[in-house]
Amino acid sequence: MKLSIDGIKNKSEWESKGYSLPKFDRAAVETATKENPFWIHFGAGNIFRAFQSNVVQELLNKGVLDRGLVVAEGYDYEIIQKMYRPHDNIGALVTLKSSGNVEKTVVASIMEALCADSDNEADWARLLEIFRSPSLQMVTFTITEKGYLLKNASGVFMPGVEDDFNAGPVLPKSYIGKVVTLLHERYANGELPVAMVSMDNCSHNGDKLYAAVNEFASEWEKRGVCKPGFLSYVNNPSKVTFPWTMIDKITPRPDAKIEKILADDGIEELEPVITSKKTYVAPFVNAEECQYLVIEDSFPNGRLELEKAGLYFTDRATVDKVEKMKVCTCLNPLHTFLAVSGCLLGYTLIADEMKDEDLLRLVKRLGYEEGLPVVVDPGIIKPRDFIDEVVNIRIPNPFMPDTPQRIACDTSQKLSIRFGETIKGYLARKDLDLNTLKVVPLVFALWLRYLMAIDDNGNTFELSPDPLLDECRKYVADLSLGSEKEKAVSAVSAILRRKEIFGVDLFEAGLAKTVLDYFVDLIEEKGSVRKVLKRIL
Repeated sequence: MKLSIDGIKNKSEWESKGYSLPKFDRAAVETATKENPFWIHFGAGNIFRAFQSNVVQELLNKGVLDRGLVVAEGYDYEIIQKMYRPHDNIGALVTLKSSGNVEKTVVASIMEALCADSDNEADWARLLEIFRSPSLQMVTFTITEKGYLLKNASGVFMPGVEDDFNAGPVLPKSYIGKVVTLLHERYANGELPVAMVSMDNCSHNGDKLYAAVNEFASEWEKRGVCKPGFLSYVNNPSKVTFPWTMIDKITPRPDAKIEKILADDGIEELEPVITSKKTYVAPFVNAEECQYLVIEDSFPNGRLELEKAGLYFTDRATVDKVEKMKVCTCLNPLHTFLAVSGCLLGYTLIADEMKDEDLLRLVKRLGYEEGLPVVVDPGIIKPRDFIDEVVNIRIPNPFMPDTPQRIACDTSQKLSIRFGETIKGYLARKDLDLNTLKVVPLVFALWLRYLMAIDDNGNTFELSPDPLLDECRKYVADLSLGSEKEKAVSAVSAILRRKEIFGVDLFEAGLAKTVLDYFVDLIEEKGSVRKVLKRIL
């Protein structure tokens, strides 16, 4: 049994092992896709293979679609060369059910896999051809938020960007330079319409993609290195759109336990590849069962009926509401609470924390009682249903190898969105009392306690990466378990005024005293974290 076109021909063998196979004529779909491509995706990583490619397979199986996907990788070409092509672009998706079962699917909806490399003559020529095609309706992206950056944190241009600005749409080297060069090809061949759709997990993702594309177009027109009118094309919503989306699906790195399940079924050549750019890829992906993709319905060249596979198409305001529901209330805040508390209590798996009665009680309080009152109902997804799924299915899923240490990364960058917005919501409403918040201020106190890098047993532990880690640790540098109350309050009071961290000045908001009281109790002695968790509520 091999993940390849020939390898999946013996359908009875695969089906006897519990695999769902593609139910469409792959050769016919491949021909139709190459003649009239409708969807090309940039970013050949796990989320694409677990989500978008499986959505297309579902619609091919139903007969809703007659064409498949084209994927392009513009950063790590070895993913295409060493993983996609040796397996004929076919992979296995293992869906990890909270019940403990796994669902196994052979996904074969990707008809072409290309290196977005201007030095690769064949692949680059094919990409140019695809962008000249009138049938192309959508260009989607999962290249991570940093993929849209033209400058680094120091204000220095990313590699290749300045050269691409000067050269114009010819043999680009930067990722966005490649994308805009291809879009320019579409403009130069009839000003053909298209939707440029970021599906990365970041706020107002379409704006981030637009800003990068627009800057390139502006620079090229200013320097006279592109066809006149390209900037107007990029800014004409009847020609080019940059819809917002909200995506939600956890797809951890391919797990060795899942590889063993597949190998025990008899699948060969499952060995993962670690590329020279340190990308870890395998012929399979593992992912949670729950997924959401909400898309602003703005497609100037039309679109196919992707909603028949569970995608939501709506207006921009609704996308924004769904994102805020997830990020500010119903999912991400719960994760952050579990991350910092889990590190302090010695947990190494998020799912195990949901078996802890104290943590489970506080998670429910944070989501249902403190968060839900300020959620704006987006209409298309009920907030209570969403949080029910998070608390009862998603976070407790024992198959999901997600750790509090991973989620604790960059916490200083997350608190203002994940909790500050809730505080602002309480302050804005006369019917809500900020003093009823118990877990939100507790999270802030737990984070300060976490910065001490001493767990609840008094042992040191390694803190997760965070751009403000060294700066924030200075506030607790002179503290230890048993430090006097006055010393502790004096040490950390200043950080509580930092709006860029907490979203508000906690003294002005009226929550600082609660945070300080919790913090003093948390550092009293070994075991104080557990004592405080038990005492609250």
